[in-house]
Amino acid sequence: MTESEGYTGDFPAASPPAASSTSLSPDFEERVEHRYTENEDVKIHYAVLGEGPLIVMIHGFPDFWYTWRHQMDVLSVDYRVAALDLRGYNLSDKPEGIENYGMNALLGDVETVIRTEGYERSVIVGHDWGGAISWQFATRRPNRTERLIVLNLPHLSGLTRELANNPDQQRASDYTRFFQQEDAHESLSAEKLANWVSDPEARERYIEAFGHSSFEAMLYYYKRHYPAEPYREAGPPQVKVPVSTLVIHGLEDPYLLPGALDGTWDWIEKDLTIVTVPGAGHFVQQDAAELVSRTISGWLSK
Repeated sequence: MTESEGYTGDFPAASPPAASSTSLSPDFEERVEHRYTENEDVKIHYAVLGEGPLIVMIHGFPDFWYTWRHQMDVLSVDYRVAALDLRGYNLSDKPEGIENYGMNALLGDVETVIRTEGYERSVIVGHDWGGAISWQFATRRPNRTERLIVLNLPHLSGLTRELANNPDQQRASDYTRFFQQEDAHESLSAEKLANWVSDPEARERYIEAFGHSSFEAMLYYYKRHYPAEPYREAGPPQVKVPVSTLVIHGLEDPYLLPGALDGTWDWIEKDLTIVTVPGAGHFVQQDAAELVSRTISGWLSK
């Protein structure tokens, strides 16, 4: 896609889940509790399930809490799992103005979920923009972070290195340059944003959730936080991630290429596990739902 073509919403569809291995428990919806908390007058919605040590899960673009349904179903056997809607999305508030989408505010949204649930610390899990927030949360809120799990969002040091030096990653990021344009949100629709969802029933839920969302707010994340041209390497981080970290990456991701994972071990103080998933794309938590759930569960149990 070139910038002149605009955004067409052509996200690759997730692979259809296997009927037996990735189907939800029959009572999943009945067991999920929907709760709200506030961070400086911004209301944050989250879904929560299970009892035990806390896991907070943070979605990316274009998505909402429901992206984690398979992982919530599995992990809630041993953990209390809270999956939030980012500000701007679905049932969370959508404050106007890019100044309301700074990293401190986003980290505060996650921290207030932890506090509201009555915990001091949490395992932090993020995908895409949720992954970017998770990297930052573990670094800047280490006292609140038990362990870190990031899906399909390389560390900023790796991503900026690839953007500065790898023409393939520059082409893969064409859409972000469009999203950084002032009126880019006007080209979005709920139907376009949901076309990557392969399951028809789930797609209808996505269309409904995006209908509740602010397209302009969705793109504030790109305007405020995604690297812009001319691309420059961020270099090594000033502070390394101080907790045990698991990285899961679908190798068929057309937007975030796996080369950005190189060197991640240099930016983590403790143990690092990297799991790459052939055949899975950007939305690896749905493309390979059973594998992702099993991998997270096994890693946390060690």
